[in-house]
Amino acid sequence: MKRYDYLIVGAGLFGAVYACEMTKKGLSCLVIDKRDHIAGNIYTEEVKGIRVHKYGAHIFHTSDREVWEYMQGFAEFNHYINSPIAIWHDELYNLPFNMNTFSKLWGIRTPEEARRIIDRQIAEAGIKEPRNLEEQALSLVGRDVYEKLIRGYTRKQWGRDCKDLPAFIIRRLPLRFTYDNNYFKDPWQGIPKGGYTAIVGKMLEGCDVLLNTDYADFRKEYPDIAETTVYTGPLDAYYDYRYGVLRYRSVRFETEILPMENYQGNAVVNYTDEEVPYTRIIEHKHFEFGKQPDTVISREYSAEWEPGMEPYYPVNDPENEALADRYRALAAREDHVIFGGRLGTYRYYDMDKVVRAALDAAAGMEKKKE
Repeated sequence: MKRYDYLIVGAGLFGAVYACEMTKKGLSCLVIDKRDHIAGNIYTEEVKGIRVHKYGAHIFHTSDREVWEYMQGFAEFNHYINSPIAIWHDELYNLPFNMNTFSKLWGIRTPEEARRIIDRQIAEAGIKEPRNLEEQALSLVGRDVYEKLIRGYTRKQWGRDCKDLPAFIIRRLPLRFTYDNNYFKDPWQGIPKGGYTAIVGKMLEGCDVLLNTDYADFRKEYPDIAETTVYTGPLDAYYDYRYGVLRYRSVRFETEILPMENYQGNAVVNYTDEEVPYTRIIEHKHFEFGKQPDTVISREYSAEWEPGMEPYYPVNDPENEALADRYRALAAREDHVIFGGRLGTYRYYDMDKVVRAALDAAAGMEKKKE
């Protein structure tokens, strides 16, 4: 094979943005991915005329004007606003926690009434120094919000009782005393018309791409194929798990085509009681205001990650953070390897932060070469 300026491991958002920026500068990039498609976890595929988010819902939102304008160069975004619904047994609530939520919980109308109830419940809990997630939640939002909208969902999401989870997982739980169901406060948000896969495809124009290619095997066969490697795979895997295996939570999806136009009336519906085994149902057509005669839904089941499964959420407890820091120390000493993305840094990132990190890494590399 020919030699490249960059070998980019992973055709997800970080790798694609980085490859795009280097290609603009006339540098050659080979992008490899172990999957049979580009776009990583933001991959969308068309089913019954509906773009399905195969690896879970991805709603682009940002407060970074430069990132927003950058993404506009690859697709026009619609005006989708994320306004999820929560179902607890036979009760339905708006998210995030706002006056619509509080009105349904307590039959009240004004912010003053809501604040009075929440402040009373926080005082009744009497927690000054939270020792776990349950105590942290009670000290932030009171018992009613915690028991109906946090406890069961969190238990399913992490596979552990809230008393056994560290408090720092929910450092804050925003309460909005307005009738506003917009989940994000960012000024720019939406879903790209044409889907995320098309965006990544445009970013990778001018690059060579190899799919169904495992990096561990590839680098043994072609150790000198590029001057610099951009690595977005699991950080511990790069070092052959020298210090041990980093832990994640994973997600299993159960996707179904239904012969009806509208199943749940909203793109995202969370199920917050433990009796329902899945955490939420995504109805994909609502992301793009679809009117197709059929619909596609995906039930999401949180799962304990095991080797061979897709890693989703880093478990950033003290033990795993200490282990990750040892790997990060190794990565910091690499001269010709850039580690990026969720897996390559063992951090959870929103999409806009991934784009920002990739742009900054690309700019930093060019300054380094100068």
